[in-house]
Amino acid sequence: MTPVLLLAAEKESAQVTDWAARIGWVVGLGLFVALVYWLMREGWKWRGTLQGDLPELPSTPDGPGPEKLTLSGRYHGSTTAGQWLDRIVARGLGTRSRAELTLTDAGLDVVRPGASDFFVPVAQLREARLDKGIAGKVLTEGGLLIVTWEHGDRLIDSGFRSDHAAEHNQWVEAINSMIETNTREGVER
Repeated sequence: MTPVLLLAAEKESAQVTDWAARIGWVVGLGLFVALVYWLMREGWKWRGTLQGDLPELPSTPDGPGPEKLTLSGRYHGSTTAGQWLDRIVARGLGTRSRAELTLTDAGLDVVRPGASDFFVPVAQLREARLDKGIAGKVLTEGGLLIVTWEHGDRLIDSGFRSDHAAEHNQWVEAINSMIETNTREGVER
């Protein structure tokens, strides 16, 4: 036989797709993704249970006084102060959302559509600073406004990002000035 005829004789038809194996892999992958999602959800609930001793969040008082500053932006979550990866999920503090912040003489009012609002009285404010990250969100240096406050026996860092990042420095100065004034007045009494 000539080599050309040999090549023609060895050709085979195209392989037929094994649909049963392909469907099995797709179903298996789907079940794996569902399992991972369920485990993540259970971990979130477990973390909330561990933090169940966190007291109820204060609500805005009736007469908080005139607005000093307002900010529209995003709330990126809260962590244990100084530990930017130790997210707090109890009392809805782990829920990321839009946020409207209002600073008054009484404290910091955080209004979050679709999540629980909270109020930080001026006596509980400890510090405001610019930082680059909080659990679940990392930005460039100074991209987040971090407000440290005391709730119960815990110090909490809450991260906010304004729609206009240039406002962050003004907020840091205003909050730290309020804290300093409140501390001085507390010492004088």
